[in-house]
Amino acid sequence: MINFNLIIKLLKFSLVGFSGMIVDFSATWVLKEKIRINKFIANSIGFILAATSNFIWNRIWTFSGTEGEVGRQYLSFILISVIGLILNNTFLYLFNVKLKQNFYLSKLIAIGFVTLWNFFMNYLFTF
Repeated sequence: MINFNLIIKLLKFSLVGFSGMIVDFSATWVLKEKIRINKFIANSIGFILAATSNFIWNRIWTFSGTEGEVGRQYLSFILISVIGLILNNTFLYLFNVKLKQNFYLSKLIAIGFVTLWNFFMNYLFTF
């Protein structure tokens, strides 16, 4: 049977993730292209800024998380995001460096994979 509640949460999570992607790409672009920080460090900073923004919006809107200990939820969300960051950088390295794809296309593909990881881990463990 289809769990419509889960699908709605995934759609909300994805919409929040899209806003986070804008934060991520913007920060990464400024750091990499304008400030000339190493692309993997710029990617990591962009990812962490987006993860924090995403936590706030997902707690309030996606999972309606007004209950529970916010500190524990944030730490869980960030831990899952850090694992996601490792996955993100691994995919980015694979597609950009090894397969010679465009950096930003590689980043977009990595975000797609990591979004699924982040949603299901946060659904199960954070909220």
